[in-house]
Amino acid sequence: MADIRQMGTPKTESGRAVPERVPADGTTGRALPREEAIAVETNGEAVVLPLEIQSNLAQKIVALTAALALCYFGKMVLATLMFSLLLAFSLEPIVELLERIRVPRAIGALVALGLLGAAIYAVSYFSYVRATDFVHELPQYTEKIKGTVLKFRNEAQQLQKTGQAMSPAETKSAIPVKEVGGGFAGITSTAGSISETLLALSFVPVLAYFMITWRDHLRASAVKLFHDEARTTAYVATGRIAQMLRAFIVGNIVICIIMGAMSVGAFWWMGVPYFYFVGFISGFLSLIPYLGVLLALVPPLAAGAGTIALSDMLGIVVAVFAIHLFSFNVLYPKLLGPRMQLNPLIVTVSLLLWGFLWGAVGLVLAVPITAAIKIICDHVDSLRGLGELMGEGRRGSG
Repeated sequence: MADIRQMGTPKTESGRAVPERVPADGTTGRALPREEAIAVETNGEAVVLPLEIQSNLAQKIVALTAALALCYFGKMVLATLMFSLLLAFSLEPIVELLERIRVPRAIGALVALGLLGAAIYAVSYFSYVRATDFVHELPQYTEKIKGTVLKFRNEAQQLQKTGQAMSPAETKSAIPVKEVGGGFAGITSTAGSISETLLALSFVPVLAYFMITWRDHLRASAVKLFHDEARTTAYVATGRIAQMLRAFIVGNIVICIIMGAMSVGAFWWMGVPYFYFVGFISGFLSLIPYLGVLLALVPPLAAGAGTIALSDMLGIVVAVFAIHLFSFNVLYPKLLGPRMQLNPLIVTVSLLLWGFLWGAVGLVLAVPITAAIKIICDHVDSLRGLGELMGEGRRGSG
């Protein structure tokens, strides 16, 4: 240890004096003046922290707080940009294929968007026709359902009458008074949210078109925002983010097809009506993070209500849970794990954070956003420790 000469200078809260000059760098032995360092007592020993470290830490905390505030208050704009970016990466392979046969990029982007619109229309039309047929055939199965519902309704009314007979005065005084205009205000608020969502969705194809056609210009211009020595790193990082997003989209599509096919087979075996339609809907809903397994149960249970036995209903629940577990323990690690490189704890925390900031949209975008942040941390020297914390690390050690 270096000999530190303590002068009659200011002291810490515990009475320990701050040295006139303190060693700040154990490798070089360079000493910092007292004005550039503070002494913090830890376990009875003075640990000297340069003021520069405190300043950098404060700046990072302020920047993180500002970024979270921006994400929260600008969620509609940022979520629209993220969906547009994912759509642009989804259509990029089609545009590149058309470029190989000498189709201009602008026309190729229009063709790709047109094919996407036609596919969405075809799926919507098929789903509408299947749903209409299901509704037309549903009345023959509703008698049993109606009997069960009426039974529970009569029991509830009987309990209500019993409660009113026991305490009529309290029951009358407990009748709530509806405020005039409350219902109209709720309808107006709901209509405003729907209109904002539709307006944001209308921008998605337009933004995706310009992201595709101006891809090279945007990437080259974004790299020029950095210093000369950091441009290569920025270019490599943006390329890795692009590869990750493309792998995320393709991987989810493949997983959706596999889960849909497995659900169709399971529902066919159990005799669920319209198993070929309900199975793919259930498989698609199962991809939604956190709530997917519960949402995936709704279509088969609704289709099988009143038509299949209770044991088959329990079999549907078991099958959906089994397919969901197989997907997230086998398919996701194999198809998306090498690209995402996120440990389960960080994925869970990201779902919690982005779900709080952006709601249901945040749950869908949480994984690609967090994976992009990890790639940035891996390419910034001062953030590589955070990137390692978010990563999977070395398995099988210990």
